[in-house]
Amino acid sequence: MQFRSTGTRLATAVTVVLAVTALGAGTLVTAPAAFAATSGAVSGSASADQAAALPVFPAGAQIAGAGATGFLSYSFAQDGTRELRWTPYGGGASTLLQRSDDGGWATSGSDVVALGDADWVSEMRSLTLRNMADPSAPGVDIDLGALNGNYVAVLSPTSVLARVTAEDGTAELHIVSKDGTTTTSRKVSGLPADATDFFGSTVQGGVAFVGYETGPEGARTGGRALIDVTAGTVSETYSSIESGYGFSNLMFSGSHVAWLDWQSGTGLFVTSVDRKTREEKRTVLGSRGDEWYTGLVGDWLVHGNPSTPVRAVSLTSGETRDLADHASGSAAVADGSLVVNGGRAADGEGLFRVEAPAGGIPTVTKVADTGEPVEPAEPVELKIEEVHIPDVANLDQTGGKVTLGWTLSRADAYLDLTLTHTATGKEFRQRVNAPASGTRFTYTWNGLIDGVEAPNGRYGVEAEATPLDGSGEPAHQGWLMTVARTNNPHDYTDNGSTDVLARDAAGVLWRDDLLDRPVNGQVAAAQRTRIGAGWQTYKQIEAVGDLEGNGVGDLVALDGSGVLWQYLGKGDGTFAPRVKIGVGWGIYNKITGGSDLNNDGRSDLLATDKAGDLYLYKGTGSTTAPFGPRTKIGYGWGIYNHITAVGDIAGTTAGDLVARDTAGVLWLYQGNGTGGFSPRVRIGGGWGAFSQLVGAGDVDSDGRPDLIAYGAGGTYVYRSTGSTTAVFSRQSTSLYAGEGAMFNNVA
Repeated sequence: MQFRSTGTRLATAVTVVLAVTALGAGTLVTAPAAFAATSGAVSGSASADQAAALPVFPAGAQIAGAGATGFLSYSFAQDGTRELRWTPYGGGASTLLQRSDDGGWATSGSDVVALGDADWVSEMRSLTLRNMADPSAPGVDIDLGALNGNYVAVLSPTSVLARVTAEDGTAELHIVSKDGTTTTSRKVSGLPADATDFFGSTVQGGVAFVGYETGPEGARTGGRALIDVTAGTVSETYSSIESGYGFSNLMFSGSHVAWLDWQSGTGLFVTSVDRKTREEKRTVLGSRGDEWYTGLVGDWLVHGNPSTPVRAVSLTSGETRDLADHASGSAAVADGSLVVNGGRAADGEGLFRVEAPAGGIPTVTKVADTGEPVEPAEPVELKIEEVHIPDVANLDQTGGKVTLGWTLSRADAYLDLTLTHTATGKEFRQRVNAPASGTRFTYTWNGLIDGVEAPNGRYGVEAEATPLDGSGEPAHQGWLMTVARTNNPHDYTDNGSTDVLARDAAGVLWRDDLLDRPVNGQVAAAQRTRIGAGWQTYKQIEAVGDLEGNGVGDLVALDGSGVLWQYLGKGDGTFAPRVKIGVGWGIYNKITGGSDLNNDGRSDLLATDKAGDLYLYKGTGSTTAPFGPRTKIGYGWGIYNHITAVGDIAGTTAGDLVARDTAGVLWLYQGNGTGGFSPRVRIGGGWGAFSQLVGAGDVDSDGRPDLIAYGAGGTYVYRSTGSTTAVFSRQSTSLYAGEGAMFNNVA
């Protein structure tokens, strides 16, 4: 037995094909797809009288093909040889087809069976076509070898599709016919000139669906084409990941085309395309090595394997139906129907025809009987076979989301997910229902716990899968995942999102934890938390970035006697007890921090005195003496009534500063990386409407720090643009909505 492929495939994909083709080189009876189905009623149960009149499907046999008047089956005789048998639907004896010991066979949905000289169907070169509508009629011999051709598909009792290879190795698709002793060959037009490795589907209404490989050397891809076999021309084309030669299964109906595919990281899946809209869908089968069978009946994809019920899913609506208790193979018929050999509790084992009227649901009719009761499929033990969870989820790179996945041994289950932050014990729980197809359960977590951005760090990811019918034991799987985001100097809860502090008139300090990204275009607070009372003792409370170097934002507070205090953030939204870090600070009327002005990786502090002189206090990284001696870096700053360190908003060499003058004009001072500033740039007027300007870190997770403006007329987020000419873009926020006069210090 040979197996040929283009590109790479999972070993399981090879196993699927070899498991079926090893039974015989006839019509491919494997093909994919599993769906988590909702059981639905189907029509066509046979009565005992009807069953008695049905032809016999040989016990232990497999379906190998079907036509209008009968079906082809194969089985193994006692001596180990394979028996190929045609059985008519209308009564009469079955016919044992003679073939060479190494010969293969093929059908294309009609009563015509091609018997060939090679076990692998695509290698057959010498054929005998038997029209089993009249078993006594002599066969028609076609010598494809004389044309350097190989079999592709049966078209009629006297013609086939064949791949004809030229001396230079190029290939063409031909219609080869036999009339008496004369053989003719006609090229099919409309295919790419470099197309090769042709294989075909069932032929319906004079149309064949053909797969092939095309494209430049080293970058070959697949193609699909519907062929009008009367005209010998291509009517529709589709692209695919690869050829699928020797591996795929082609299907088509009046509304859809479909085929079996494989891709690394996905495994086996069915690609289906709506012929009218060209909408493409994927039905994932997974990586298990079961012998999947599939067929297309109208707009319904029928699928299963020996361990699952026969199911159908509407490619239009997504509705699913259970059609039979089990089956082991299928064969497409030229009238658009499908036959499966399997069983139903209502009418035992046998052969069943699946049909779907236009716009209707599939019907099931028993057309052959084995005389045996249905053999229930062995229950599959529920297991979590694969875990698809990243070791590290960097939420700033994934839009704040991470997709978690588990491949189960069966689809009729649900899965309970628990995420536990190991440092705090915070938990997120979610039930994950069965997927629309396949056995891969997935859930995309939005990075929130109880509506708030979840803290960074290590998480235990626990999955418990339970069968839907309650039978058997649940399956468990544990995993560890680290959630990571870029440090935000204005974050006190270690979750990457900005926290804004505000003191009310009673001296109570509050913390608003913002969502890490705008929701419907608006920045919003996720949660407000009371930090504590007694903060009215301070003239100014200022967020100064990460002084300690532990990735958590810190505070300084200046009291009425000129003492400067430090509050180190603990990473859980609270602060360590205050530490005195300086005296004599009463000479300053404005302080601000949070920008790295000298480009040493540490946050610095700025202060202006009553004379208008500007002083720089360089960050040291020490928790006991966080700032070095002051350095005078400017004068004339008395014209400003508000200064705010905003970080590097201009995208230059160091942190920046904005200053508002008494006329309400805001100016940008870009840090030059040595502790000074470039000449100021006018941002715009009207900023006198705000009582507080806060350098709030990266509010919207675009990689640039932003500004929050608070005042009686409303609160706005000013997103930095990275430009020095149009510095900010204003965005609405629900933060402090209706609270513009409630707070006297916002940091």
